[in-house]
This record gives sequence, structure tokens and C-alpha cells, in this order.
Amino acid sequence: MKATGSIYNQAMPYMAMVLMRFGSAGMPIVAKYALNKGMSQHVLVVYRFAIATLVLAPFAIVFNWKVRPKMTLSVFVQIVILGLLEPVIDQNLYYTGMKYTTATAATALCNVLPAFVFLLAWVCRLEKVNIRKQHCQAKILGTIGTVGGAMIMTMVNGPMLPLPWTKVNNQHQISTHIAATTKEDPIKGALMILVGCVCWACFVILQAITLKSYPAELSLTTLICLMGTIEGGIVALVMERGNAAAWSIHWDSKLLAAVYSGIICSGVAYYIGAMVIQAKGPVFFAAFNPLTMVIVAIMSSFIFSEIMYLGRVIGAMVIVVGLYLVLWGKSKDQVSSDSDTAKAAPSGGEPMATTTQAAETCSNQDFVVLDVCRARVTAADESVKGNQNQIP
Repeated sequence: MKATGSIYNQAMPYMAMVLMRFGSAGMPIVAKYALNKGMSQHVLVVYRFAIATLVLAPFAIVFNWKVRPKMTLSVFVQIVILGLLEPVIDQNLYYTGMKYTTATAATALCNVLPAFVFLLAWVCRLEKVNIRKQHCQAKILGTIGTVGGAMIMTMVNGPMLPLPWTKVNNQHQISTHIAATTKEDPIKGALMILVGCVCWACFVILQAITLKSYPAELSLTTLICLMGTIEGGIVALVMERGNAAAWSIHWDSKLLAAVYSGIICSGVAYYIGAMVIQAKGPVFFAAFNPLTMVIVAIMSSFIFSEIMYLGRVIGAMVIVVGLYLVLWGKSKDQVSSDSDTAKAAPSGGEPMATTTQAAETCSNQDFVVLDVCRARVTAADESVKGNQNQIP
């Protein structure tokens, strides 16, 4: 039973990240559809994090009320900055950039996140990097591979793969694509999304730092979503001033986008991300991000019968190999840290042994002193009795 529990605990971060990426795969499609229907990207951000706050708050109150640390000024400032970096700046830039480009391109551009997180973690000394060690080289090559594979999936098509379930009229697909891209500005959208990815990487690093002083993941996630709602609401009121119709929402794709992104992509994803970052580090968390594009490509092929090209398959394979290299390097980091701890244990145990021996010596000396004192007392009593007998 202990062995099974140990395997389960070791596999939990990997399973959580894969499930999280499956949930995040549907968000670009749902959000892009709602934005094309006229929904304001600034209002979508507010509704998204408001729903996430309402869903997470009861769980945070119930499950973290005993383990929630004391709120300090430094932690509060960090939470305010966290709410500004990802929920406000990144999400507004991401949705605005998505308006100027396609959902596939937006997903592909977000795959530069592992590179940004790796560099920031290296600078902030949250990630140990020694170029001479093999597992560190594997982490660097794996990070480059995940980003490179995502770029291959985006830029390289190659020959079409004749899969039996992809029966799509090519001419119709081309005409639809041209009609959808006539009002787009890919360069402007790409720059917005890349700037948002830099803010996202800063958010991941700062979250790893905040979790050291405030290790209640569920409460921290709720507070970040609450701050994102407040700060995002201020931005939306400024950007949508005089446009009250932008805040209207009905039982349509706009509500679906807000609920889906709020519960799955903000509430659940932020909570899982906090746990994984605290357990495995920010680089491990970011390494799974390109997996979203692989999932989107596979699901689109089966569900929407999209044509699969050889370039996408090659890019997906490069992403998987790069992800494996990063995970292998991280596992070796854990092994090396455990071995260092084991080596430090004997040196730390010698003072304990010395102290124990000293204590035993002192206790033995105490027993000797007690025996000598007892002997002296006995001899004194006998001498007193002898003197009493000599008195007439």
C-alpha cells in the first residue's frame, strides 16, 4: 500500500498537468468564437475572473481555514502584482491579440512561455543550471525543443496526410480561411500576445516566490482571481466607458466563454499550477504548455475533421521529445538534491553522537560522585556511632 501511494504521489503532478492542458485546449476556440460575436475582450476578462472567484471562494474558506497563513503587507503587495500581471495585462493582451489573428496562431505564440520562464527562473536562481552537467543540458535542449516544435507546427505544413476521418472540402476550407483573415493584423496581434507571454512568465516566477511565504494554494488562487476581477473591472470601465451594452450577457456563446474560461482556465488551472509550481518548480509547469497545441491538433482532426499535415506531426513529435528531456532533467535534479541531503546527513549526525557520549560521560560521573558521597555519609555515620559508644 505504501509503494502504491508513493507511485501515485509521484505521478500526480504529471497527470494534473496533462488534464489541465486538456481543459485549456478548448479555451482559444470558445473565446475566439465569442469575440467574433462582438464580445468585449475587457469585459470577458472581468467575467472570467469574477466567476472563478465565486467558484473557488467556498472551497478556500472550508479547506484552508486551518492552514491559511497570516496575511502580511509584502504578501498582499505580491498578490496585487500577481493579479495585475496575468489576469489583467496578459489576458487583455491575449484576447486583443486574438482578435487580430487566429486561435491557432494565438495558441502557437503562447508556446514561447517555457523559454521565458526558464530564463527568468535561471536569473532569479529558482532553477539550478550547470552547463557541464548532462541533465542541465537536457533541460536547455528540451526547452528549445518545445518552443521549436510549436513553431514547426505553426509554420511548416508539408504534404497532407490522407486520414480516413478527415473528409473536408479543401476549396471550402481555403475560402473560409481567406474570409476570416481579411480583417486581421497578424503582426500586431503577435506582438500583443508575445508581450502578454512575458507578463505570464513573470507571473509564474512571482507565484513561485509568493508560495514560499504563503503556501495555501487554494486561498492564494482565490485572492489572485479576486484581485484580477477588481483591477480588470477598472480597466474595463475605462476602456468601455459610454458603452453599457458591452456588459450585457445572455444564454449564448458569450456566457459559455466566461463560464468555461473562469472555471476551467482560471480557477482549476491556477490552483493546479500553484500546486505543481510548489512541488516541481516553475520550469516543470511551463514545459507542459506546448502540449496544448498537440491536443488541439488531435482533437480538431477527430471532432472537426480538420486536415492533418506532416509538418504538424513532426512538430508534435519534437514537442514530445523536448518535453521528455525537460522532465528527465528535472527528475535528475531531484535525485541529485536527495543525494546531497544524504551526504550531508552523516556529517550532521557526528555532533549528535558526540553530545550523546558527553551526556553519558557526565551521567556516569554523576553516579560516581553520588556513590562517593554516599560512602562518605555512611563512614561518617559509623564514626558518630562509635564515638557515642565510647562516651560513659
